[in-house]
Amino acid sequence: MKRLILAFLLVFAPLAPVHAVQPDEVLADPALEARAREISRNLRCPVCQGESIDDSNAAISRDLRLVVRERIMAGDSDAEVLDFVVSRYGEFVLFNPRPEGANLILWLAGPGLLLMGGAVAFGYLRKRGQGEAPTETALNAEEERRLQELTGK
Repeated sequence: MKRLILAFLLVFAPLAPVHAVQPDEVLADPALEARAREISRNLRCPVCQGESIDDSNAAISRDLRLVVRERIMAGDSDAEVLDFVVSRYGEFVLFNPRPEGANLILWLAGPGLLLMGGAVAFGYLRKRGQGEAPTETALNAEEERRLQELTGK
């Protein structure tokens, strides 16, 4: 039975979420810690760039996790904590940039290009459907003779 449990743990251990949060960073209040984790998942590590500060082992990520927890302990709301971090590190640290200002162009570019592509495709298909139907022409004498040879009639 011990071997079965060990095998189970070895097989499924890589599937478990890995967090870089150290035990000395964890807040005593579970509700505040849950808030800190949620905020940390939405912040990008400035060094790793593809990981959240919750998953990164970089020193700056640890500092950011501590700042998030300090701001929460100071009574800041989630939005205030994010504003504080963004004011220090720029909007790059947000995994989901806010849809305002210059970022609005990025938010609208995808749907805009999709609509433009759909309009171009619609126009092309509509124009193609309105084309002239091929006209039938009668066979000339040489073509009639060749057809008779091929069909054996």
